[in-house]
Amino acid sequence: MSSFPSAVFAGAVLYAKDLDRLAAFYEGLLEVRVTDSAPTHRVLESAATRLILHAIPAEFAASIEIATPPALREDATTKLMLQVRSLAATRSSAAALGGGVFSPQREWVYGGFRVCDGFDPEGNVVQFCEVVSG
Repeated sequence: MSSFPSAVFAGAVLYAKDLDRLAAFYEGLLEVRVTDSAPTHRVLESAATRLILHAIPAEFAASIEIATPPALREDATTKLMLQVRSLAATRSSAAALGGGVFSPQREWVYGGFRVCDGFDPEGNVVQFCEVVSG
């Protein structure tokens, strides 16, 4: 397993029914690299972020249904906030990877970021943010 970066970073753990699909989604959208991989988990890291995806044990995963498109878990108590280079590019890539980013009409600007919610292939709601230039 890799050591922690020396800089301050933020992280999160997400449980996944389909570990490979969820890992492909986040790898495809974020500037991260896989620093640890096993049948039970993937660790995705950048200089400032660590996202750990952990497989839901098979005995529990069997009872979980993921629709296409996924039902959004909008009533969850936590929402990831992840920085991307471009909301427009992320919107296109997310759809191709089984998730989505809501339309530009739902974007807002706050604290130096243009922000828009979206979702991953398992229905986790994610807030994507791009730095506002100028």
